[in-house]
Amino acid sequence: MRLKFTYDEERDCFVCRFRLGKRYTGPPGHAHGGIIATILDDAMGKVNKLRHVVALTSQITVDYLKPVPLNEALRVESREVRVRGRRHINMAEILNPKGEVLARGRGLFIAIDPQKMFAKFVER
Repeated sequence: MRLKFTYDEERDCFVCRFRLGKRYTGPPGHAHGGIIATILDDAMGKVNKLRHVVALTSQITVDYLKPVPLNEALRVESREVRVRGRRHINMAEILNPKGEVLARGRGLFIAIDPQKMFAKFVER
């Protein structure tokens, strides 16, 4: 999908504007729920950059509030909720041009040491 996020310092959140084409169809004219969850997860993952950590998704919940239309301007916004040790809780929302929240996600991310976790995959 190649979503491009920018950090909005004033609002302390990451923002990405995008459109979903017909390849992401779920219900007629609307996005598939799996794509919606993927966008929210991706957006929430960007928030971990603020703390300069690599954190993996442990849990994600998605509230599908309204159908997400295809071929319309949309945006996703994400921000930090809380950090306790290695546990990072973030949230994200997909909004239409009117500012209505179409879907909302909340995720638990666990910070890891990538050198330890992926050491066996690195060529020496």
